[in-house]
Amino acid sequence: MSRQAIVDHIPGLRRYARALTADAWAADDLVQDTLERACSKWRLWLAGSDLRAWLFTLMHNIYANQVRSAVRSASQATLVDLEAHAPELLAPVGTADLALDMQRCLMRLPEDQRAVLLLVTLEDLPYADVARILGVPIGTVMSRLSRARSRLRELMDGTDVPARDAAAESGRQDAGAPVLRLLKQAGTTP
Repeated sequence: MSRQAIVDHIPGLRRYARALTADAWAADDLVQDTLERACSKWRLWLAGSDLRAWLFTLMHNIYANQVRSAVRSASQATLVDLEAHAPELLAPVGTADLALDMQRCLMRLPEDQRAVLLLVTLEDLPYADVARILGVPIGTVMSRLSRARSRLRELMDGTDVPARDAAAESGRQDAGAPVLRLLKQAGTTP
């Protein structure tokens, strides 16, 4: 493994990290942690194997550990008040904001679906490499990718099931009440 071989993969690692974290600073930290781990664990890389897949596997595992750690610490913290963020959640999206809207929708996908979608579409990795990176069978990669694409399409089109319909389907009448109240406050009652 040469230094230049690793340097050549940094742009791809940064793209994937930025898409995963939706935060440039956190993405750069994730890339740095990945490179640090690669340097300290270089003996674990098998010469002749795919260096890119190994680096992305390291990054995915580091990110998964960070998410688990954040979930543990978040369970001890108080929840953010949704009403404080109502204006930005209800703001209309223009053509110039399409990329931001896409990023927000990506962040609403479950982590396992988002990871598969980003590795296949953003990094153009074959399904077999994605399966190796994530440690899942190829069939799982394909089903997660299909679900991620469908869900992303729903989120981008605004055709996902509204909270009030989900409440009616589940038999709970009050599940959509907070969302309806926010919509009424914004003057956009359904």
